[in-house]
Amino acid sequence: MTKHLGSVERQQLMSSFHRSLGKFLWLVAKEILSTFIPALILALLLTHFVGERVVVYSQSMEPNLHEEQQIIVEKVSRYFHVPERGDIVIVEVESEEVPLIKRVIGLPEEVLEIKNNQVLINGQGLVEPYLASAMQRDFGPVHVPANHVFVMGDNRNFSRDSRAIGPVPIERIMARAWISIWPIDEIWLFDEKQKP
Repeated sequence: MTKHLGSVERQQLMSSFHRSLGKFLWLVAKEILSTFIPALILALLLTHFVGERVVVYSQSMEPNLHEEQQIIVEKVSRYFHVPERGDIVIVEVESEEVPLIKRVIGLPEEVLEIKNNQVLINGQGLVEPYLASAMQRDFGPVHVPANHVFVMGDNRNFSRDSRAIGPVPIERIMARAWISIWPIDEIWLFDEKQKP
């Protein structure tokens, strides 16, 4: 008789333990889901709409940006900021597999030309302190259409840019460079010093 009651008690104890374990696991899962899912959604929203880390994959922006350099780009300004000459932007181009990192040189409705190793905007020479000495081939003149920009790499002899792909629609600007974060000795903000 005592043996039988012990067995029943054991079953009740095991059943109670399983219920408690089930409740505990449910609470843990619920806590993880209620924390993880919103954090994941927030991270995705921030990456899609606010900013993200980008690795430079080519030499087209040297000497200012080089291969393997990591930068943070911000995406908020694309909704209200008209591109300015000198902005370093990420542009999506249909003919390219990956977005390009380039500098805005020509603005909507301007006439751009390269003559005697100098960029001319509406016939006036453009001062470009961010360029290393390089020979630029004559190009243009080209009229930049409304709602487009003319982008070029800082390393003019090794850059596939608007000279080859044409002016880029402003709506194709995905982000603007904000800060260089890697390597450590090259941490700096993209600011007015980089503009002509």
